[in-house]
Amino acid sequence: MTKHKTGTREEWLAARLDLLKAEKELTRRSDELARRRQELPWVRIDKQYRFETDEGSASLADLFRGRSQLLIYHFMFGPDYTAGCPSCSAIADGFDGSVVHLANHDVTLAAVSRAPIAKLQAYKRRMGWGFPWASSFGSDFNYDFQAGYTKEQQRSGVAVYNFRAEGFGPPPEEGTEGPVVEMAATVGADVATYTREAPGMSAFALQDGVVYHTYSAYARGLDGLWGMYQWLDRAPRGRNETSLWWRRHDEYGNP
Repeated sequence: MTKHKTGTREEWLAARLDLLKAEKELTRRSDELARRRQELPWVRIDKQYRFETDEGSASLADLFRGRSQLLIYHFMFGPDYTAGCPSCSAIADGFDGSVVHLANHDVTLAAVSRAPIAKLQAYKRRMGWGFPWASSFGSDFNYDFQAGYTKEQQRSGVAVYNFRAEGFGPPPEEGTEGPVVEMAATVGADVATYTREAPGMSAFALQDGVVYHTYSAYARGLDGLWGMYQWLDRAPRGRNETSLWWRRHDEYGNP
């Protein structure tokens, strides 16, 4: 017998209509926030970043692939990782199928990570993805866009993430358990190495040969990009999380 409140269809409909009002208010608020994102001032990028791609060395402008808009997912895959972050992998599962649609709407969606291109290519084959994935190995790109931290920054205990100074804190003691320790183990790294990478997304515009930074988001600002959570938020028990439950899609057992 369910412990959840039950009721008649009429009671459900009345409650659902009340909820619908709140959902419509949220939709209108979301539309307003989207408009405000687009009204942010564009910041010209003069720094000459270099990337390695499947096609060879590339500039930031090259990553647009002939389009005027570029969305980059800052994928956590450091040079010393043996595999990509499972959380970033789950997000990538969700956006991989959108790449072709966005490409036909003047938007290139790509991922950028600090791992060497050979590691990214091997993992991409393993996961079966098709989105463009560039390596920023040896570049300041991740550091400049709050998606990577140096050992010196980590030792200082303070670095900017999500536009605020965030403390790294001391590394966990030997034998400590927790989600960060568990996640670090999944990429074959210790916690310090794992947390020198950070997730995020950034948007850029290309106009008259000039690249502009237009928007970035981090932390819970990525929730809307994590497709499985949008479904869970509509499931009967919601996110219903008591532990780190997700895996890379090829690591689940038979359902």
